[in-house]
Amino acid sequence: MMQHPLISDYIKHNQYGQLIGMDFEIIKSGLLHYRLNIQAKHLATPLAAHGGLIASLCDAALGVVALSAVCEQNKVVSTVEYKINFISPAQLNNTLLAVSKVESKGNRIIVSSCDVFCENDNMRLVAKALGTFNAYPAEKAGYSK
Repeated sequence: MMQHPLISDYIKHNQYGQLIGMDFEIIKSGLLHYRLNIQAKHLATPLAAHGGLIASLCDAALGVVALSAVCEQNKVVSTVEYKINFISPAQLNNTLLAVSKVESKGNRIIVSSCDVFCENDNMRLVAKALGTFNAYPAEKAGYSK
């Protein structure tokens, strides 16, 4: 899928995503895959990744998939709320795949879901998340047309 300029700007300005090593692919508007390889710097215990890391992956996947649904209207999104259920641990050298999709899209409110799987462990479910986002004009977030 061709990258929209707002998506490219998001990538450029998302220093946090770069810091922790997340990378995404928009499959189509409203469907996205986000990947993250668990490194030693992500661990909270000798074996398991910090829950905040998994929560960050979910928040990013939920938000970017919502963004993919409104960027053509020159809108961006902000998180209104999200919840996460941690199902199983992510461990060192696991590759996580977050599959996120838009469940509902109104004029301003978007609901998206995310399932996080461990790719190198038979697609074991790691977490599930659901988020609500507010869509608003990109100029209000500092993006230009």
